[in-house]
Amino acid sequence: MFGSLFPRDVLAELDRLQREVQTSFDLSPSIRGLGRGGFPAVNVGGTPQSVEVYAFAPGLDPATLDVNLDRGVLSIAGERKRDLPVPDEKTAIHIHERFDGRFRRVITLPEDADPDSVAAQYRNGLLRITVKRRQAAQPRRIEIQ
Repeated sequence: MFGSLFPRDVLAELDRLQREVQTSFDLSPSIRGLGRGGFPAVNVGGTPQSVEVYAFAPGLDPATLDVNLDRGVLSIAGERKRDLPVPDEKTAIHIHERFDGRFRRVITLPEDADPDSVAAQYRNGLLRITVKRRQAAQPRRIEIQ
C-alpha cells in the first residue's frame, strides 16, 4: 500500500554512490595536481640538491608547452592537437583513447626550491624540469674547533 522511500537494494545503491563520489575526487584538480587520468602524467622526486619533475608528454611540440613557476607553484600547460579526422557522415571513429585538447598540471614545490634556478628540457616525449634547492637549505657538516 505504501511505496518505499529507498531502493530495494540499499547496499548496492550506497556502493554506487561511493564510487561516484570517489571518481569525482580522483579527477578533480587540486593544488597538488590532477588525479588519476591527468595529462601529462608526472613523476616528482628530489635529491638533496634539486627537485626533479618528469612530465610524460609524447607527440607534443616543445614550443607549445608553457612552464611557469610562481610563488612555489609549478604549472605545465599546453595543447595536444587532434590527430584523428573530424567525424562526419563518411567517417567514423571506433576507439578514441588518446587525450587531445588543452591541459594544465599544477605542482606545489617545497619551500627550499630556488625559483631563480630552473631548467627545462624536452626530449623523446619526456619533459624534465629541474629546480635547484637553495644553498642555505643544503645539509652541511659543521666542524667543531
